[in-house]
Amino acid sequence: MESSINQIPLQDTKAQTPRSRFPSNVVRKVRDNLVFRSKWAELNGSMGDLGTYVPIVLALTLSVDLDLGTTLIFTGMYNIVTGAIYGVPMPVQPMKSIAAVAISNSAEFGVPEIMAAGICTGGILLLLGVTGLMQLVYKLIPLPVVRGIQLSQGLSFAMTAVKYIKKVQNFAKSKSGGNRHLLGLDGLVLAIACACFIIVVNGAGEEGNEREGDDINLSGSERPRRKGLRQIIASLPSAFMVFLLGVILAFIRRPGVVHDFKFGPSSIEVVKISKHAWKEGFIKGTIPQLPLSVLNSVIAVCKLSSDLFPGKDFSASSVSVSVGLMNIMGCWFGAMPCCHGAGGLAGQYKFGGRSGGCVALLGAAKMLLGLVLGSSLVIVLNQFPVGVLGVLLLFAGIELALASRDMNTKEESFVMLMCTAVSLVGSSAALGFVCGIVVHVLLKLRNWHKDQPCSTV
Repeated sequence: MESSINQIPLQDTKAQTPRSRFPSNVVRKVRDNLVFRSKWAELNGSMGDLGTYVPIVLALTLSVDLDLGTTLIFTGMYNIVTGAIYGVPMPVQPMKSIAAVAISNSAEFGVPEIMAAGICTGGILLLLGVTGLMQLVYKLIPLPVVRGIQLSQGLSFAMTAVKYIKKVQNFAKSKSGGNRHLLGLDGLVLAIACACFIIVVNGAGEEGNEREGDDINLSGSERPRRKGLRQIIASLPSAFMVFLLGVILAFIRRPGVVHDFKFGPSSIEVVKISKHAWKEGFIKGTIPQLPLSVLNSVIAVCKLSSDLFPGKDFSASSVSVSVGLMNIMGCWFGAMPCCHGAGGLAGQYKFGGRSGGCVALLGAAKMLLGLVLGSSLVIVLNQFPVGVLGVLLLFAGIELALASRDMNTKEESFVMLMCTAVSLVGSSAALGFVCGIVVHVLLKLRNWHKDQPCSTV
């Protein structure tokens, strides 16, 4: 009698398992993806992509009246969702080619054209992802060519960062002014001091998947703790402290900024896009942006994530669909065209980001600011020390460039550097990609011909 009673719950449990397993597994996976590996490290890592995000968003807001509040809300939502899905600090960055066209030609390329370019780019990426063509492209592209794109993007970020540090910037016109003053609240000495502080705390980065200051590694096992001063220094959230310093200095530079705040979110409306805006957006925005999105936002991101996070290999199709859906959804309402980016992933990893909780935390902060302050937040961003942003961008660029250090032969390095040189000089990742592919094929043909046995009579 007792044994029969004990069997009843077991039978009910088995009967309920097929119906309840799927939701519980999804919830468990999302929870695991968002869990912090180390609280301070994840907080610090969430600052790693701001050196790219803030200047471009600020420039678009000042030059073409992009709605900052709407952009913050949508990009914050993207951060939270992608963090929950992928479980790594997957970044959400501006589409740089579209932003560059808008900033340099703001009179003719306004918000409708920007949104048309974002929707068209997103639609093409969604199609490539759904059909599986993006995964095919990912498998066919040689590793040295991918590394060349990563190296060129990393060096491009680093050079832009040095320009931010050395020169006074006018983001509204996307131009550099004279040399930055040595002293002051946005002086050269401040930027150098911030850079030295980050180097002392973070060093050159750990060779493996760990970062100094983390309590646990990616496998979940507890790491041995170092004692004394070195442990204390290594555990400091350097990027967060530098960014917080920048916020404080922004309020000091303009104390009355608080009185200009308008509380409440921006009104979200559907953007009206004319036929002319569709045409201009596609020709001037989508065509130059698409190669960069395919190479850096999908291919390079997938490769870098597999390098930094072994066991978390994402399909190129999945990332392509993610980028496509973000833009098809948000651009209709005036949110800035967005993508994932290898530079943002490298920057967040550099400063300690190891899980989806890192970007989810950043996303929650963006949404909160967008809902509370809306577009009036641009007043604070406009006073933020640009040299400090340059420091954050510098380390993100170097971390991305360091991914190319795994070339094992002179031939692989040759292809990578050829791709990098053309990308940097021509300011076109697409041109560098084509050159890299051509050089790779020529070298393979040369080696194939050399390996053929000589015919004997």
